[in-house]
Parts: sequence; C-alpha cells; structure tokens
Amino acid sequence: MGEFELIQKHFLPLARSGSNGALVLGPGDDCAIQRIPPGRDLVFSIDTMVEGIHFPESYPPEYLGWRVLAAAASDLAAMGAEPACFTLALTLPEADDHWLTGFARGLADASQTFRLALAGGDTTRGPLSLSVQVHGTVAEGRGLKRSGTRAGDLICVSGTLGDAGAALDYLQEAQPTDDMAQLLERYHHPHPRLELGESLIGLATSAIDISDGLMADLGHILEASKAGATIDPALIPLSPALSRLKGAHAVDYALNAGDDYELCVTIPEALWQGASDVIRDQMTVIGTVNRDAGLHIKDSPSLSDRPGAGFDHFRSKA
Repeated sequence: MGEFELIQKHFLPLARSGSNGALVLGPGDDCAIQRIPPGRDLVFSIDTMVEGIHFPESYPPEYLGWRVLAAAASDLAAMGAEPACFTLALTLPEADDHWLTGFARGLADASQTFRLALAGGDTTRGPLSLSVQVHGTVAEGRGLKRSGTRAGDLICVSGTLGDAGAALDYLQEAQPTDDMAQLLERYHHPHPRLELGESLIGLATSAIDISDGLMADLGHILEASKAGATIDPALIPLSPALSRLKGAHAVDYALNAGDDYELCVTIPEALWQGASDVIRDQMTVIGTVNRDAGLHIKDSPSLSDRPGAGFDHFRSKA
C-alpha cells in the first residue's frame, strides 16, 4: 500500500466523520483552513509519542490511536479551550494494513469523543512515531495559564492520581486481576478533562494537565507564578484499585507517576466555596499556595523541597 492509498483508505473517512463548523477545509489541499470566531483566541499545542519511549513495542494500535489524541487534547483542557481540530504526522516502519485499521479505529473513536476533527497531516517511513497538533479556541484573553496563582490559593486536582503510571507494572500480565484491569484502562484510554477545563475559566488562577507527575507539573505552576506550595499526601485522591495493589506506596505513584492526564489547578478559597457542585464533585483540594518558594509535602520531610520526579525525556530512562 502506497502513502496516498493508506491516507485515502484510513484517514479521509475519519476526517469526514469528525468534521465540525470550525474546520472550513480539511485534508486534500496544501493546508487546512480553520475559522476563528470573533472574540476568540486560537489555542494550539503539539505532542509527540515515540515507540519504546512513550509506549511499549508492539503496543495495540487501537489503544495507541486513542492515547495519542487524548494526550494532546489534555493540553487544551488545561487552557480551558474548546476543541476544534487536529493534524497528525505519522512515521511508520511499513504500511501494515491491519495495524493501520486498528490505529484509525482508535483515533476515530477519540476524535468523536473529544470533538476534534482531523484537519490533515503527513505520513512517512521510519521508526514508529506520532505527532499530533491540536487546535482549540478560548474567549479572548481568558485562556488559563500556568502563571497567575497567589499565596492562599487552594491547590486542586481532578479525578484520581497514579493509576496510569502504576499500570505500567501490569502491561505484560496475561490474566490481569480486576484491579489491574482498572489501572490498565486508565493507561489505555485516558480521558482529558475538556469540559471541566472550560468550566474553570474565571475560577482557576492557574492550571496544568498532569502528564509527567503531580510534583513535576505542580512545580511548573509554582515556577511560572514565582510561588511555593504545601500539599498533604493524605488528601491526594487515590482509586481503591491503586490502594489495594500498591498499599503504602500508592501515594508515591500519585505524586510522581505520569500519564493520568488529570488537571491540577489553583483556585482562591472564596471562589472554591462558591463553585458549582459539578466542579466540586470532580476535584479535590490537596494543599495551598505559599509565599515561600519550594514544594513542601506535609509530614514528609524527605520529599519536601525536592524537584518533581516526573518524566523527563533527557533524564528519565524509557
């Protein structure tokens, strides 16, 4: 199968099925055209996944199609952006029709779930890697940033943390238990908090998605805002499955493991008290922002002030 044949068969149908009003012109021309409504800012981000670094060799292509778009869409959630469209650059060792069918199926499911239309992209031959650029829009001047938090703000996280990172321990399990299966599902099918992110506009003073681990990503907020923080590990939300499988070590996964694609935001206490039940049901307060620099872990001196131990492409081993 040639390059243009595989695009025609696997990706053009996906683009048509996911089209929306923001995408004026999709695949087939030299460029796509996206229309930005008056009073909106364009928000865009790009993520790359490489086999053996971001996902294991021989990883099921249907899972990969979902994961690669979910990871990129999570950046839109952190900005409070409304999803619009995405482009895909796909490098393949060979044009394997069976692999492409599974990948396109996972990508199509994610595209429809996250309201992101395929606008176009590129394919080439080489080691398996994927780059996805996502576009969204946000009300002019209202996009959530990493900077902006102030002393006294509450630190809140969505969902439960640590599940996807712990799932890496069970990827090779032939017969995973129910608890293992729950963690594996969090790894295979992350759900970026797009609607929650949009609802936090005007409420959160800063935001980031948790892709590299809570300590590392919260550290980015603190660095950008020139602030410090104290978090209480006893307050960090853990899933029952993670607690049963990892026991006392569960909180370590929640602090340092990546791939959860939950949100970490800071919110003034008065605004938190007035937040809707929908927001409060999805988020947990785990600490407060301080004037003093550093990230402090309550009752854990050995963890206090150390840099986040999240994933770093040039320091972490695959």
